[in-house]
Amino acid sequence: MAQGQVRIIGGVWRGRKLIVPAVPHLRPTPDRVRETLFNWLAPVISGAYCLDAFAGSGVLGFEALSRGAAHVVMVEQTNTVVTLLQQELAVLNASNAEVYCARVPHQLKCSPKPFDIVFLDPPYQDNILLPTCFYLEEQGLLAEGAYIYLEAKEPVQPADLPAHWQLLKSKKAGQVAYHLARRLV
Repeated sequence: MAQGQVRIIGGVWRGRKLIVPAVPHLRPTPDRVRETLFNWLAPVISGAYCLDAFAGSGVLGFEALSRGAAHVVMVEQTNTVVTLLQQELAVLNASNAEVYCARVPHQLKCSPKPFDIVFLDPPYQDNILLPTCFYLEEQGLLAEGAYIYLEAKEPVQPADLPAHWQLLKSKKAGQVAYHLARRLV
């Protein structure tokens, strides 16, 4: 598997390329999907405290920072990918982000404040998207009114989500089903 690149499509780092490491099952969210997602999030991204729980290339977290997020926590389970993300943060002089190595959801660190926006794009074959949703809710990691981006191979149904989450938007692009949910409490 060859190393690749993905570009940031909006904000202050627009056009900046990020390295996509040659790691099995790592697939960056496509440009078209990211453009739609960040159009959805445009009214709330500025100043948001974000979690990119399955960071991979880090493109969702970097895109959020590029568009004005106050802080982004990136979590990845592979040490080599964490090192690469740390290098990318250093190159961009992004002091308002952190990255650490952990298996999501059970190794997520406690957060000093609840997250306003969470990006969930796990490896499809691991079947951990919905368990991660419930874990975030049970551990109190989400702010009131938090937005949660969900990406999966198959569409997510509203009944699959925690009780007070509302599915706001759903789309499909090729092999990607993606959604925006909101925590209503």
